[in-house]
Amino acid sequence: MNFTFEQLVEEAVRMRRFLHQHPELTWQEQKTGDYIRQKLSEYDITWRPAAKFGAVATLNSGASGKHIALRGDMDALPISESSGVEWCSQHDNVMHACGHDGHTAVLLATAIWLKQHESQLSGPVSLLFQPAEEGGHGAKAMIDDGALDGIDEIYGWHNWPAISYGQFACPDGPVMAGNGTFTCDIIGSGGHASQPELSRHALLAASASVQALQQVIAIRTPAHDSTVLSITRLQSGEGINVIPDKAHIAGNYRVTQVSQRAQLHQHIEEICTATARAYNCEAKVEFQPRYGVTVNHSAQAENMRQTLSNLYGPDTKTQNLSLPIMASEDFSYYLEKIPGAFALVGADDGNRDTPCHSPNYDFNDRLISDVVKVFSSLVGLPLAS
Repeated sequence: MNFTFEQLVEEAVRMRRFLHQHPELTWQEQKTGDYIRQKLSEYDITWRPAAKFGAVATLNSGASGKHIALRGDMDALPISESSGVEWCSQHDNVMHACGHDGHTAVLLATAIWLKQHESQLSGPVSLLFQPAEEGGHGAKAMIDDGALDGIDEIYGWHNWPAISYGQFACPDGPVMAGNGTFTCDIIGSGGHASQPELSRHALLAASASVQALQQVIAIRTPAHDSTVLSITRLQSGEGINVIPDKAHIAGNYRVTQVSQRAQLHQHIEEICTATARAYNCEAKVEFQPRYGVTVNHSAQAENMRQTLSNLYGPDTKTQNLSLPIMASEDFSYYLEKIPGAFALVGADDGNRDTPCHSPNYDFNDRLISDVVKVFSSLVGLPLAS
């Protein structure tokens, strides 16, 4: 079946809402993956599996022109939905609270539209349906499965309710922060609450460490660096009359320059070990780097800005968003390997300002038509109308 563009958008909205009703968590996207593969086969689009539940679809594979990849993510979050929409999640404590249902529907619709116009493509196009973006390093798994083999450049996007509809952000350089977590186990010796002098008080050492860590950004980080350090866990002891022998601290950080990560690790470890030592305790610090900084390549960022401007009109690049934003994206893995760009596309059309990861969030379906047009234009088709 050949769709008009309007019919395609209607079908994409139906697909999006179906996916919204049937969300699956990171590395559990089996039915979502099956649905995507079924749709690709239904429209005679060549695909191969990747990253367990993902797929790489390819069009115009024999062409000699530039090989461009487009990416969409597909996992949901462990959140109980309270949006009240008719297509609300049918699964307890799982919902598409970040719009990956919309991202997937856009990429499926793009695949169908490009298939209908395959003879007009100047080069090969690959469509990367990626699982496990929400902390699961799905992009790395896609790369490990060869998703970037032969690809010259890649483009991706994220709906962003903090930006007004019709505006976008796609800078040269960093667009989203890198992130990571750390844990610190403080070891002392416990005892009776009536005899603190006989103990090495791990809880006091941990409390002092938390206070000291709050100063890392203020006194150890240059003022012009956008860095965030949040202490999110302090655990120790159970008995009310027992001095615990251990305490546990955990936290999360965001950095906007690659070099900041190693420096921040050094500061955290120095503070934790020195503070513990002052209380006659020991500290064991471990780091878990998550995603790198999402850094756009200039030429591809300009391509995407121009395409978005062609759609929305001149001067529609948002001026009201500080960049890079401090959220993180595993699209960073792709941009570390090949040239590409990632855009934040405004979703707030007056009543769509609910942030991502909120139980009240729902994807703005107006973006489906827009981003299918943008993706199609990036691979050489004129803006659909």
